[in-house]
Amino acid sequence: MEKTNEQIAKAAIQTTTLTHGLLNPEQARKFIQQTFDATNLGGLVRHEMRTAKTGEIDKIGIASRILRKKTENTDDGYRADVNTAQIEYATTAVRLPWEITEETLRENIEGQNFEEIVTNLMTSQLGVDLEDLYLNGDEDAGNAAAFDASTAYAAGDIVTHDNGLWKFTAAHAAGAWTGSDVISLGAAGDKDFLKVNDGWIKQITEGGHVLDASGGGYSGLMSLDLFYNALAQIPNKYNNGRLRWIMSPHRKQQWELFLLNKIIGQGGAVPDKLYDSPAGIPAVEESKLNDNTILLADPQNLVVVNTYGVKIRKTTEGKEAIMQDKRFYVVHLDFDPIIEELDAACLITGLAAI
Repeated sequence: MEKTNEQIAKAAIQTTTLTHGLLNPEQARKFIQQTFDATNLGGLVRHEMRTAKTGEIDKIGIASRILRKKTENTDDGYRADVNTAQIEYATTAVRLPWEITEETLRENIEGQNFEEIVTNLMTSQLGVDLEDLYLNGDEDAGNAAAFDASTAYAAGDIVTHDNGLWKFTAAHAAGAWTGSDVISLGAAGDKDFLKVNDGWIKQITEGGHVLDASGGGYSGLMSLDLFYNALAQIPNKYNNGRLRWIMSPHRKQQWELFLLNKIIGQGGAVPDKLYDSPAGIPAVEESKLNDNTILLADPQNLVVVNTYGVKIRKTTEGKEAIMQDKRFYVVHLDFDPIIEELDAACLITGLAAI
């Protein structure tokens, strides 16, 4: 019988062997898979489990129009080629520690179930935070300094200001803070979270297709042309029915509002499928995606690499545990978000704030 995420976590934290909670390969795979399943996008993207923390993932493909005419009793020497390539990965180790006092375990309303409930909540949040990093991770965030009016900034630079973390969307000449040329990345303290690894958004920004909706006649507004023009940037060979629009719930609702306003203002009707599938491409809601961004990609082109070295550890021993009357817990794992084909992804940026 397959184990649930709760059973795996509970079994791991009760381990008293020398592995100190190191999950076996099957447990590790199941734990990672159910972490993905905690989010909308996580269950759709591609997962690769590896034993080595760095390495390559093979890509295998073939060309088109490889069929040739047959001549009886003749071998013309023609052979169709197989194209191979590799994607490099390098996983980053992360951890999630927490602690519970023995007094809390004794006096809480959940009784003896409290420890298991907290462990399950922590592992569920782990899945949410990981997906946030898969999308929004940016190693440059770790270098973010306080905004300085005497400094000029380039598009993509990250700064802290007024307790927030901000990324410039356009060049900013030395001068006062305007707030019109930045997007929010969260609180100032989030730079220690986002710096863990470069996510898919940054990778596409630097090497994929990008449509800037702040210009080109869009003025940051939603329109049918916006979706069709983004789709036109994807080569036809990747426009194969597996593409998805990935957007925040607010952005999805703004698209619905745009269509409703068209009906109210101009009359007529809009096909029902257009609400959920702009340009015939289904939409997936993702709460960790910025409202000003829409991602067009085949979810299976978005890859997360993990290793089998998942550990869930617990201790009630040691000086700190005794003196503070606490139980200490920590989850250890590693990951690397990569994209198999950057040419098969497009990012819409510069949408007006909601």
